Amino acid sequence: MTMQICGAPCCWGVEDPKNPYIPSWQTVMKEARMAGYSAVELGPYGYLPIDVETVTEELEKNEISIVAGTIFQDLVSRENHANVLKAADDICWLITQLPKLPRYEGQNFPTPYLVVIDWGHDERDFTSGHPERAKRLGQAQWEQLMDHIREICDHAAKFGVRVVVHPHAGGYIEFADEIEKLTEDIPYETAGLCLDTGHLYYAGMDPVTWLKKYADRLDYVHFKDVNEKIYREVMAMENLRFFEGVAKGSMCPIGTGTLDYPAIKDTLEEIGYSGYITIEQERDPRDSGATLEDVKASVDYLKSVGYRI
Repeated sequence: MTMQICGAPCCWGVEDPKNPYIPSWQTVMKEARMAGYSAVELGPYGYLPIDVETVTEELEKNEISIVAGTIFQDLVSRENHANVLKAADDICWLITQLPKLPRYEGQNFPTPYLVVIDWGHDERDFTSGHPERAKRLGQAQWEQLMDHIREICDHAAKFGVRVVVHPHAGGYIEFADEIEKLTEDIPYETAGLCLDTGHLYYAGMDPVTWLKKYADRLDYVHFKDVNEKIYREVMAMENLRFFEGVAKGSMCPIGTGTLDYPAIKDTLEEIGYSGYITIEQERDPRDSGATLEDVKASVDYLKSVGYRI
């Protein structure tokens, strides 16, 4: 088993490429390398140019590779579906032509992956982390969401890219019942899972339990940590969006929060996980000046408990 730690632009506050406060993608690549990473995610669609020569030059300059691209959009509505499919095609076209990462023994599918996240629904954003209050999709809308995910998988498969679905706070695939329903409706042959330790905890699930529960569906893992005090304060507030809670500091450097990473490492070893793990510490981009320090703290902590960077 080999587990290699990677990085992601969201650690620099990059969630919306149109946000005027986010740093340039060149800055993120440079600082990711300074933090010790040899691989990072692409970030949201539109952040890096869909230009193989330009992106490859920057990656080679920083001795870094791309582990995954991301769809972070409304996957439910028919009106947005054409935009989603174009993003999937563009991302898959780009990532399959960039410098490759090794495939480790026991790794289910080779990188790069396409991480698929449903996002962009006010009614769910305001109830993120609250399974008892959050509105669920009706059956017809749920089936539409599943059909859209299957079609994304069909597009990605044309490029040889493995889709991994990421349950995410504030989207329509977040809570235990939704993850269970997803895995009933989307067979493993079609898509795997990217489980995120922080989002599992945020949504009321124990990461160790759920990593074990879906060991046979797990293709990729995200790591983050949660500041318990701030998280509890955020959960007690009414009508607070997920990223408003993030701006208050609900996510923190790994090893400084409430998640038990030695136990998580033991679990990943127990289930035989081999492959890539990406650190994410979502933050307000206006606070991105502290990113390099926080990323290094996360990296140093994970190295201290036996992870490979």
